[in-house]
Amino acid sequence: MTPFRIGFGYDVHQLKADQDFWLGGIKVPHTKGAVGHSDADVLIHVICDALLGAANMRDIGYHFSDKDPKFKGIDSKILLKEVMELIRKEGFEIGNLDTTICLQNPKINPHIPAMKTCLAEVMAVDESAVSIKATTTEWLGFVGREEGVSAYCAALIYKV
Repeated sequence: MTPFRIGFGYDVHQLKADQDFWLGGIKVPHTKGAVGHSDADVLIHVICDALLGAANMRDIGYHFSDKDPKFKGIDSKILLKEVMELIRKEGFEIGNLDTTICLQNPKINPHIPAMKTCLAEVMAVDESAVSIKATTTEWLGFVGREEGVSAYCAALIYKV
């Protein structure tokens, strides 16, 4: 077995008015929030998918079905913590995560340090292992029209 593995995650959530906006484990002030079965934290969802994919353990929907009422409204940090338990049980540890959030508004840059701190704590890794970047789509597409948010994650894990 290769001592390291790479996984990739992608997710999209619709944005609606008068919803809390959870992103990277923190509540971001905004007039809209993401819609989903859980708290709709798109960044945590892509991290979960990338980690599970790297470990060849399927995806977030397989482990935490949106048809299961026990996950309705759940804090995505709980899901991420469980994903970490799953991959560690298989002998994997995180090398690093590289993420990108695609969002027209609000500006995410001021919130990145708090997100990194939160995510590193949940995953029990050093903050230097968590990269978070943000971009707009220059007013193009559903992100540009502020109808939704998307995110990407590449994850490197290794066998301990």
